[in-house]
Order: sequence, then C-alpha cells, then structure tokens
Amino acid sequence: MILLIIAFDQITKYLAIMYLQGGRTVTFIPRVVQFRYAENTGMAFSMFTGARWIFVALTVVVCVGVMWYMFSDRCPSLWLYWSLGVVVSGGIGNLIDRVRWGYVVDFIEPTFINFAVFNIADSAVTLGAVSLIAYLLFDLFKSKKEGEGDE
Repeated sequence: MILLIIAFDQITKYLAIMYLQGGRTVTFIPRVVQFRYAENTGMAFSMFTGARWIFVALTVVVCVGVMWYMFSDRCPSLWLYWSLGVVVSGGIGNLIDRVRWGYVVDFIEPTFINFAVFNIADSAVTLGAVSLIAYLLFDLFKSKKEGEGDE
C-alpha cells in the first residue's frame, strides 16, 4: 500500500510537471477542481517557506519512527496500521520532492473555495491523519466504556 501511494503520487507529479508547468491550467470538474502547477518550498499552505533541510530531517525521523512501530509487530489493529501507512506514504512522497528539487510539486486546486493547491501526498497525509484521529477517539471511548463495567 505504501509503495502504491508513493508511486501514484510521483506519477501524478511527473504528469503535472510535463503538462502544467509554465502556467497551463486544466479544468477537471468545472467550478469544483482544476489542475495548476505550483511549487511549494514550505509545508502545508506554504508556511515556513525556506526550511527545506529541516523538513527533510523531520520527515525522515518521523517516517522512520512510524515505520519501525508499524513493522515491529507493535501495531494493535489493521485500522491503526492502515492510518499510519497512509500518513507515511504522503510524507515520503513529499520527501522525495524536497530532496530532489528543493520544493514540493502541487497541482490540485479546488475552485469552489479559496484553498491551497495540493497533491496526492498531501491528500494521503490528511486522510491518514483523519483516520488516525478517528481510530484514537474510537479506542478512547471503547476503553472508557470497558472501564465503566469494572466498577
């Protein structure tokens, strides 16, 4: 799963470079989303622009730590394993860009709302994080409910 998400991210970024670089915009779903090439030297929403090697180091440390946890037989559920894997996939996808070019290639632009241009790796990090939060909340409430029966 991790390799498939990274491959999909890198292929779509390659296509964005090939067909969108230079200012070309392609409407995908009218008034909803278009494809437009952008280079992001910061992190989410272009915050902290110019801290390339800090992002690289931080991403490497986090991804290695999470993968060690995932593959050391400590992950208690498939849900948690999947959530962490999707987050790591996105992290590695953007890490490849930062190391290779010094910026992250973004190309998906919502047009129905004023929002940042993003990519598949960003989507993976976001969806994986949402799934992780849902898992943690589910686990927390499950633990509380089980603890109530012990009284």
